Amino acid sequence: MTDEQAVLDCLLDNARYETDDLARMTGLDEDAVAAALDRLEAGPVAGYRPVVDWDRIDREHVVAVVECDVELDRETSYDDVARRLARFDEVATLRLISGEFDFLLTVEGESMQEIARFVADRVAPVPEITGTVTHYAMETYKEAGEEFDRDDDDRRSVTP
Repeated sequence: MTDEQAVLDCLLDNARYETDDLARMTGLDEDAVAAALDRLEAGPVAGYRPVVDWDRIDREHVVAVVECDVELDRETSYDDVARRLARFDEVATLRLISGEFDFLLTVEGESMQEIARFVADRVAPVPEITGTVTHYAMETYKEAGEEFDRDDDDRRSVTP
């Protein structure tokens, strides 16, 4: 395993580890960890973000998954369409996928109406997009590998 792989494995567990923690965990010295971090951050590690349980924040936050069908012409590729869609701040995740539709977008906003307007006004008009279907997340139980505590559910299970 390379230094970068060892450091990355630790960062995937907790991106807030300090250099000395990473050194101790990987068996590398701090200079080697710092160099591995520099190489990772110059390439495969695109950023660090907190995993937020929005139900515990006093702020509206809505997440939707948008399926997009695409029809390409000779001059346009999936990468071309993806570059256009990726420029929108509302698009948190964008993937080309296999199956019945082509792109899967995760869109974030402050309300369902805001997301609906975004899809109608910005995504659907992209010439290569022939159709969209929007699914709104009603509850999030796990995000980026982190489970959210939902013990505040006062419903009782019913056993037949």
